Amino acid sequence: MLNEWIGREERTEDEVTLAAVRRLAALLDSPVELRRGEPVPQAWYIVLFNPTTPQSALGPDGHAAKGLFLPPVPLPRRMFAGRRTSFHERLRVGDEASRVSTIKSITPKQGRSGEMCFVTVRHEISCPRGVAVVEEQDIVYRGQSSNTRQGAPAEEATEKPTWSRIVTPDPVMLFRFSAITFNAHRIHYDTAYVRDVEGYPDLVMNGGLTTLLLWELATAGTGKALKSSSSRNLKPLFVNRPITLCATATRVWALDSEGARAVEAQLEFA
Repeated sequence: MLNEWIGREERTEDEVTLAAVRRLAALLDSPVELRRGEPVPQAWYIVLFNPTTPQSALGPDGHAAKGLFLPPVPLPRRMFAGRRTSFHERLRVGDEASRVSTIKSITPKQGRSGEMCFVTVRHEISCPRGVAVVEEQDIVYRGQSSNTRQGAPAEEATEKPTWSRIVTPDPVMLFRFSAITFNAHRIHYDTAYVRDVEGYPDLVMNGGLTTLLLWELATAGTGKALKSSSSRNLKPLFVNRPITLCATATRVWALDSEGARAVEAQLEFA
């Protein structure tokens, strides 16, 4: 029974290293130059707690095989569906950090594209000054389909942004982000796999990278620190197709190359 996995915990430790934040700054073309002991931008917590699954324990999609920490959901395709993040203490370069991950819920559903199962995982990241970040992540598992799978149609956006920019991700950008986060999901780098097995037209943009770029746009525009974010991934985005990043003082969203909303988030600033 999958419900037996609810409440399962995993505890890990990591360190905010100068090398990791410098690599992320390079990917983002950020002028931020950090030294040991200095606070890092709130969104850069993503350099921490990246998977260290042994090569022999990876599943066919490049993720850790199901049944280790995540439940053995009997559906083959996995995608990131959204997150709710709250920021508390600032992480600093050199901090030793710990994370407690808990499986909060497992929810089977019948969607427009067939059978699905949502798994929500709660992460609590702490540093020497207390709790730094609390995040709930929604992971969705889906079955195979004979059709090209690009997600359900998303509404076209009509809201006018205060700040916007266009980014066209290429395979090098996806590779560097996957390398920084040690993300081995094959949809981000294996063109034959993504087309022949997953049925997508091209490499899929990392959902975490899209959210990070939206956070960066909003914090640069407002000049304020993030306090919380609640985001949803509505449909996949692909390499070599322009993505329009949009932000106001309270919301961010990303539009695909056809102008449909693919990612959206409600933000709160300190």
